[in-house]
Amino acid sequence: MSKRQEALDYHSSGRKGKIEVITTKPCATSRDLSLAYSPGVAEPCLEIEKNPNDAYKYTAKGNLVAVVSNGTAVLGLGDIGALAGKPVMEGKGVLFKTFADVDVFDIELDTKDPDELIRTVKLLEPTFGGINLEDIKGPECFYIEEQLQEILNIPVFHDDQHGTAIIAAAGLINALEIIGKKLEDIRIVVNGAGAAGIACAKLAIDMGARPENVMLADSKGVIYKGRTAGMNPYKERYAVDTDARSLEDAMKGADVFFGVSVKGALTNEMLASMAPDPIVFAMANPDPEITPPDAYKVRSDVIIGTGRSDYNNQVNNVLCFPFLFRGALDTHAKAINAEMKIAAVKALADLAKQDVPDSVRRAYGGEAIKFGREYLIPKPFDPRVLLHVAPAVAQAAMDSGVARRPIADMDKYIEQLEALQGRSKEVMRILINKAKANPKRIVFPEGDDDKILRAAQIIIDEGIATPILLGNKEEIEERIKALNLDLYQAEIIDPENSPLLEDYINEFFEMRQRKGVTLAEAKRLIRKNRNYFGAMMVQDGHADTLLSGISHHYPETIRPALEIIGKKDGLSKVHGLYMMVTKKEAVFFADTTVTIEPTAEELAETAILTARKARHFDIKPRVAMLSFSNFGSAEHPLTVKVKRATELVKKWAPELNVDGEIQANVALDPDLVAAQYPFSDLKGDANIFIFPDLQSGNIAYKLLHKLGNAEQIGPILMGMKKPVHVLQRGDDVADIVNMAAVAVVDVQESIAQG
Repeated sequence: MSKRQEALDYHSSGRKGKIEVITTKPCATSRDLSLAYSPGVAEPCLEIEKNPNDAYKYTAKGNLVAVVSNGTAVLGLGDIGALAGKPVMEGKGVLFKTFADVDVFDIELDTKDPDELIRTVKLLEPTFGGINLEDIKGPECFYIEEQLQEILNIPVFHDDQHGTAIIAAAGLINALEIIGKKLEDIRIVVNGAGAAGIACAKLAIDMGARPENVMLADSKGVIYKGRTAGMNPYKERYAVDTDARSLEDAMKGADVFFGVSVKGALTNEMLASMAPDPIVFAMANPDPEITPPDAYKVRSDVIIGTGRSDYNNQVNNVLCFPFLFRGALDTHAKAINAEMKIAAVKALADLAKQDVPDSVRRAYGGEAIKFGREYLIPKPFDPRVLLHVAPAVAQAAMDSGVARRPIADMDKYIEQLEALQGRSKEVMRILINKAKANPKRIVFPEGDDDKILRAAQIIIDEGIATPILLGNKEEIEERIKALNLDLYQAEIIDPENSPLLEDYINEFFEMRQRKGVTLAEAKRLIRKNRNYFGAMMVQDGHADTLLSGISHHYPETIRPALEIIGKKDGLSKVHGLYMMVTKKEAVFFADTTVTIEPTAEELAETAILTARKARHFDIKPRVAMLSFSNFGSAEHPLTVKVKRATELVKKWAPELNVDGEIQANVALDPDLVAAQYPFSDLKGDANIFIFPDLQSGNIAYKLLHKLGNAEQIGPILMGMKKPVHVLQRGDDVADIVNMAAVAVVDVQESIAQG
C-alpha cells in the first residue's frame, strides 16, 4: 500500500476524521438530564452572570482552545483554503489532547480579510480559554496576532511563529554552552522573513542577542536599512546597517544560521565561511536548507538541527504549543507573553541535559541519547516535557502578572500534571511522597549496572532513598562519569575490600553451617555473590532494604534473602504480587511469582498480606478469592480449597471486605452480584484478586499487561522479616525507581508495625 493511500485510509476509516466530542458527566437517568440541561443548568448560568470568571469553574472554557486558520499557509501546501486545511487543524487538536490533555475545537474561517478574521475570533472569546492561530500567511499573520492580543482577554499564540522559535532557541542555548560562546557576543543570520523567521529573530533579541548582530534575509537578500523592494513593517523592524546584500555576504563569519526558507538555501561555500563551531538550524520542511550528512562533509565542527525526525536535534513544534497552553490555561492567563515563551525555552534547554528515560530511548530504537552536539533538544515523545514546560510557563505567567489564578503549590501542580499521563503516575506519586517523608538506605547489589546508576540519580534527586552501590569502586565511578551523573550522595562499597567482609562470612557460616554450607562456601558466596553480601547488610542493619534482579533470574535474587533474612515468624512462606494499573484504576494480582500450588492457609495469608499492601497505596481493599465456580456452583478439590481459604481470611481478618469462591467476571460486576448473589459480602468491583495457583495468576497478569495495556508494578515481595524486593530482568529505569519507592515504604511500614 502506498503512503498516500495509507494516509487517506487512516483519515477515512471508521468514524471519519480524527476527533470526537465526549461527555464528562453522567447522562444516563432523568435526574442526570435535569442537571445537565433544564432546569439544573440554570444555576451555573446565573452564577456566571454574576461573576464571569465562574465560567472557568462551571464550564469547559478553562481547558478549551480554538485552533483557528483560514488555510492560507498550510504546512508545505500553501494557500489551499480553509476547508482543505481542516485535516491539519484536526491533527493539531489530536496533538493538544495527546500531549497535554487540552481540548480543542478547530475553527476554519473562509476569509482572507484579516479584519474579518479578527472580528470573528473576537466574537468567539466567551467560548474559549485560549486561541491558537495556525497556518495563516504572512505578513497578515503578524497583524492578526497583534490585534487579537490587544483586544482579547485570553491567550493568543501563533504557533507557526513562536513554536519554531522557542524550540530552536532552546537548542541554541545548549549549543552555545557546549562550544563556550555567549548569546550577546554571537552573530545570527536568519534566512526566511516570514512568520517563523521573524519570530526566531525577535526571540533571540528578547533573550539577549544584540539587535545589530541579528541579520534577516529573504528571497531578495539581506533586510538592510533603506531597502524598499519586498519590504513590510514587520521586516522593517529588523533592518540593520550593513553592506551585506546577499545571504552569501551575510554568512561570512556568522556564528549561527536559522533557516526557515527552502531546500538547499545554505550552500557548502556559505557553511565553510562561517565562524568556528558554527550552529545551524536548517528547518525548512520537508527538506532542510542543508542536510546533516552534507554539512558534516564541509565542517566536522558544525552543530546542526533540522525539522526532520530522521536526523538528530529535531525542531518539532509539538515540544512547545501543548505545554505552553497547558501552563497558560491552568493559571487562567490573560496572554502568552515574552516571559512565558522564554520560560519555555529555558525549561526545554534544561530538560535536554537530564538523563533520558528508557521509555524514550525505546521509542527511538534503543539508541543512546545523551546531552551533547547530537542531542540539544528533548525528543518529541519525552513525557517529561509536560512536567517541565507547563510549570515553567505557569510560574512565568504568575511572575509577569498575567495569571488570574495563581498556583499556590507548584509541587502539587506537577503531581496533577503527572496524573494526566496515566493512573500509574498518580498511584506511584502517592507512594513516592510517602517514601520522601522518611527516606531509607537501599542496597543495590548490581551497583555497576547503567540502569541502576541512572535510577540512583533519580532516587537521590527525588529524595526517595540513599543508594548503596555494590561493586568495584573504580569501575562504578568510571560508569558514573561516563553517564554524566552526580551520585556523590550514594555510597559505593566493594564487598571484596569491605571491612565488614569477615564478619559477614563468619555470621553467614554460623547461620548455615548445619544446612550444608561449609566455611569455604560461605567465603565464596559472601565475597563473590553481591546478593549474599547485600542481604547481610540488611540483616545486620547496615542497609534498610535490598533491591536486585535487573541482571539475574528471580531465584538467584530471592534465594540469598530467604537464606539470610527469612520469612516473618508465623507465616507459612513469602508471597508475591503485581499491581496492575489500567486507565480506570489500580488492581492487585497475587500470588503471581512465588507459590506454585498454595494451600488454603497460604492463599489466606496471600489475601491478607495483599490487602495490607494495597493500603500502602491508599487503596481500600476489596478482595475476591478467585475460582472457576461461584459460591459452591461446582464441587471440586480446587474450589473447595478456595472456599476454605475465604473462610480463613474472614476468621483471621474479619475487618476485610472479602468473598469467594467467585469467578473473575462476577467479582467485577456489582449489578450481577446484587441480582444473583445478594448474600455476598463482596458487592462486586473487586480490586484485589487472589488466584488459586501461581500458574493462573502469572498468566493473567501478563495477559492484562499485553492485551489490556495495563502497566505493571512489581514483583512486590511480601512476608520477609526485613524488606527485600526483586527487579525483573529488562526493567527500565522508571521501574527501578518505582520499586525503590515500594521498598522504602515497606521499611516504613515494618518499623511502624514493630
